[in-house]
Amino acid sequence: MVTFYKILVIVHIFSAILGMGPGFVLSQIGKSAKTINELRLAYKIKNRIHIFVMIGGTLLLVSGLLMGAVNTSLFRQGWYIVSLFLFLLALAMGPIVLSPISKPLKAKIEEAHDGDEIPEEYAREGKKLVFYEHIASLIFLVIIALMILKPF
Repeated sequence: MVTFYKILVIVHIFSAILGMGPGFVLSQIGKSAKTINELRLAYKIKNRIHIFVMIGGTLLLVSGLLMGAVNTSLFRQGWYIVSLFLFLLALAMGPIVLSPISKPLKAKIEEAHDGDEIPEEYAREGKKLVFYEHIASLIFLVIIALMILKPF
């Protein structure tokens, strides 16, 4: 018989695939854009993929906390506590770091431009956004390693 905890583990794993998997490619989508129209399309694609990241991330947090509620010994495991802290840190990066950079960038690419060239100021800010997206991805890789290895 499948226990409630095992169901939570299955939901947690599928949520990681659904949420984290697409999240790792988000920073790569706009990098190959050569024109402003390609960049606009890249942002539309990123917005659609981000929906999966948000749903998967929410399910990850909920299922992880429910697993802790069912198996309270998890709250005494260092890997669990550190993973939870890192997840909340990465989650906070969205509104605190990523959104303040990406919203003005989106506005710049939606503005009417002469020609099809990507504005230079976009390239500078875009690199900054990609840098912080890579930091978030690194945090998620550390979380995955902690979940698999359970080192402490």
